[in-house]
Amino acid sequence: MDKMCVVGTGSWGSALALALRKNGYKVDMWTRNQKQAEEINTTRENSKFLPGVVFPDGIKISTDLESVIKDSKIVVLAVPSQAVRSVSRQIKPFIKKEQIIVDVAKGLEKGTGLRLSQVVKEELPNNEYVTLSGPSHAEEVSRYMPTTIVAASQNLKVAEIVQEAFMNPTLRVYTNPDIIGVELGGALKNIIAFGAGMCDGLGYGDNTKAALMTRGITEIGRLGVAMGANVTTFTGLSGIGDLIVTCTSMHSRNRRAGILMGQGKSLEETLDEVQMVVEGIVATEVAYKVSKELNIDMPITNAIYSVLYQGVDPKEAVKTLMTRNKKNEMEEVVNHGFVHN
Repeated sequence: MDKMCVVGTGSWGSALALALRKNGYKVDMWTRNQKQAEEINTTRENSKFLPGVVFPDGIKISTDLESVIKDSKIVVLAVPSQAVRSVSRQIKPFIKKEQIIVDVAKGLEKGTGLRLSQVVKEELPNNEYVTLSGPSHAEEVSRYMPTTIVAASQNLKVAEIVQEAFMNPTLRVYTNPDIIGVELGGALKNIIAFGAGMCDGLGYGDNTKAALMTRGITEIGRLGVAMGANVTTFTGLSGIGDLIVTCTSMHSRNRRAGILMGQGKSLEETLDEVQMVVEGIVATEVAYKVSKELNIDMPITNAIYSVLYQGVDPKEAVKTLMTRNKKNEMEEVVNHGFVHN
């Protein structure tokens, strides 16, 4: 029986461990927290992140990183985006060249603005790399609800290996060679989802959310193409698909955080209540800075940045968006079909 490993025991890493186990693999998971390891191994439940979901035999949780990595065909990095570099450094002494790195975080590195594949390649240059992305809440994947995701890699044969490992009757996996587009779609949609939550918190309706999502994917595509992505990727699962699910579901921590801020909570109060990493907050800061460097117009990102980092009231940010200069939706078609906001 082949062995796979998942580095991290959050909700998404746990859900993917369950999917791998369902496909017949032995799965080892790593956590820093000895208490959590003991709890899951004993009760067969990750009560903090996936309450009510049973972990079957064949999934083992350990704090020994070397033993978890050893002999694993695929090493899944399931840690927050800002921890990807430090965890990559931690596994470097143990990983072998033939092991495939699969990163499942969605974000951009603060400070460098790098995509996560670039971060991993700087730390683990000899390993093949795949990113998994797409519309996929852990709460649903762990309960085997039909879900589709994307395995993206510059090496399509490696993406196909990962596709084969994860795919089953309730988890359909597509491949995509446009790793830039897949990564940026996954990272940038969190910004728009945060904004969608703020609109909900302010009491706005479906019209507002439809406008935000439509103009949001335009904004994502504009920056993505400028960074080297294929524009068609943003019409797929890791683009509009992930945007829809993250903007509309209460499983989305980005949307939940936005709701709280729209209701008047401070950023600190919001993070205390959500109790999980909200990737869209850092992504907003990074995307704002990158867009300025590349001279890309991103009014929605600018508005959310002003709320998060400049103390602007959410209602004022929406007013600023709504009262910008008049435009014709199709007057300036740029970058293979994406228009200015």
